[in-house]
Amino acid sequence: MRLGLICVGRLKTGPERELYGRYAERIAALRRIGLEGLDLREIDEGKAKTPVGRMVREAQELLALVPEEAALVVFDERGKAADSMAFANFIGRERDAGRRSLWFLVGGPEGLDPLVRDRAAAIFSFGAMTLPHQLVRVLVVEQIYRAMTILSGHPYHRA
Repeated sequence: MRLGLICVGRLKTGPERELYGRYAERIAALRRIGLEGLDLREIDEGKAKTPVGRMVREAQELLALVPEEAALVVFDERGKAADSMAFANFIGRERDAGRRSLWFLVGGPEGLDPLVRDRAAAIFSFGAMTLPHQLVRVLVVEQIYRAMTILSGHPYHRA
C-alpha cells in the first residue's frame, strides 16, 4: 500500500524540516511490510479574506491531490485520540484489506473544511489542544514511522 501526506503550507528550512526529513528517510528504508514510501504534496495556505473562504479553497485543492483509489486520513482536533498501537492497527487493517493507497492530510491554521472531514475514512487527533500545523506534520510522519515499526516488529516502539 502506497502512503502519502498532503499538507497545507510548505516547510521552510529549519528544525521542523530536518526532523520531517529524518523520519521520511527512515520510512523509505523500511521494506517488506506491504507499505511503501511517503509521497509528500503541499499546497499554499489560502489567501481568501475570510477564514471560511480559506478553508473552502484549501479543501478543494487538498481533495484534488488525493488519488481516486486512496483512503483519506485526516488529523483534526475534533478527531479520535488514539494511541500508537491503535493507529498502527488501523494502518495494518487498511493494508490487509487490499487498499492501494492511504493518504494522510494536515490542514492549515484555519483547520479543515467539513467537506474534507466528510471524505475521510478516519479522523485522528493529537488531543484537544491547538497545535501549529507545521508541528503536526512532524508528529504525523513520526507516528507513521512508529506504526510501520510496530507492524514490522522493529523495537523502536516500546509499549
